[in-house]
Amino acid sequence: MTNAPALLDRPTAVTAPAPVRHLRPLPQVADHRPEVVAVPKPAAAPRGFALYVGLDELKAAADGVSLPVLVEALRRTIADLAPSAETYAAVALAPQQAGGRDVDVVRLALHEPGAVARTKAETDEQAEAARGVVVDISRKRVVIDGESAGLTFKEFELLQYLVLREGRTIERTELVSSLWDANDADAPGERTIDVHVRRLRSKLGAFQDIVRTVRGVGYRFDRHADVAVRYGSGAPSPDRF
Repeated sequence: MTNAPALLDRPTAVTAPAPVRHLRPLPQVADHRPEVVAVPKPAAAPRGFALYVGLDELKAAADGVSLPVLVEALRRTIADLAPSAETYAAVALAPQQAGGRDVDVVRLALHEPGAVARTKAETDEQAEAARGVVVDISRKRVVIDGESAGLTFKEFELLQYLVLREGRTIERTELVSSLWDANDADAPGERTIDVHVRRLRSKLGAFQDIVRTVRGVGYRFDRHADVAVRYGSGAPSPDRF
């Protein structure tokens, strides 16, 4: 029997293991970002009050008292009720010819915010009225260059109807049916409404073009830079826009 040749062991390729790298841990870096903390806003709390007294020296004398006596009496009352309270008294000085209520003069002289704001608003209103037309819906009046236009009740109603529907052309029939009762003997017709419009325009003087005629249709309110409309606290007509 022939012996098979012995198998030689073949060399086996051995792959050396990859060297192990020893990684050093990264140093810890401190987070320097500031911490955001929500700080609640402190609630506003009363720190005292001001009592404005409108009383001049002559009226005080007629009541058998004087301003210094009143101040001291108030201070004693406050000290009795709240011993920890601090007080400060200021006398409001105003020209003798200053009109208006005494308490309003005092508030304005001591720069009370509400009185100052109201006075500024009135001053702005007067300045605005002095240089154009103010249609004051709330007070039912028209002021031209600082003077009342002297419109009748019906003339103002006619203008107001157009103003509250600014930009819309209102037909003559709508004006008549909306401003006059059907049973009114003085109710104008579709054409005689033009007479009322002419009277209104004559009182608007140089600003009569704010009531514009749309030929063959009716009338429209056209505002321009010299015209201001004050609606007051009430809401305008719902069909204004």
